[in-house]
Amino acid sequence: MFVLDKINREEALRYMGCRGGQPDEGTLAVIDDCEKALIAAAVPRYLYRRFDGVVIDKDSVTITEAGIRLRGRSIAEHLDGCESAVLMCATISSGVDKLIRRCQTTDMAKAVITDALASAAIEQVCNAAEEEIGALFPDEYKTWRFSPGYGDLPLEHQGELLRVLDAQRKIGLTLGRSTMLIPTKSVTAVIGISSSELPRRKRSCACCTMAKNCKFRKTGERCV
Repeated sequence: MFVLDKINREEALRYMGCRGGQPDEGTLAVIDDCEKALIAAAVPRYLYRRFDGVVIDKDSVTITEAGIRLRGRSIAEHLDGCESAVLMCATISSGVDKLIRRCQTTDMAKAVITDALASAAIEQVCNAAEEEIGALFPDEYKTWRFSPGYGDLPLEHQGELLRVLDAQRKIGLTLGRSTMLIPTKSVTAVIGISSSELPRRKRSCACCTMAKNCKFRKTGERCV
């Protein structure tokens, strides 16, 4: 079980758009307050399960044991050479959504800061899940996690991943009408596993659906 007792401040500041140096003391005090409130509201949880039988076509991947077919050339390239795949999901709970909405009605500055902290927090939860998965299969090779919405992997696949993982019952994670995860500070992803060494594949802005509107790219940075 992952315990969120501290949020990566550097990562949160990047989500806030802070470049170079530290915010002034007044802003840091507000960030401290927002971090305390977020940690109190958050309930970090994640699920994952390994499935065998990865069948790759030119523009899709079928994970036979899971009974799902993921569409897109990007996921086919990402899982090329893998015999298994780990499906995972993570969330920091609906309490965080409520906290952000409450801030939006009372203090927009705190809302922006809390949202950035929450983005950094869910990344930490995903990293913890990925580390645990790596420790479970130490003698096999693994890809980095690839989420619906990356490249041409449709967001609609999030619902299938949640269904296969029984995420609604187990951690309260569901899919809204517009393919938005509920709670919103949540993630679904696929990690490939192979018995043979995999080629080094770098995360690239080119495969991200947010590439044209990314706030990090506008300032000359990257999110990964």
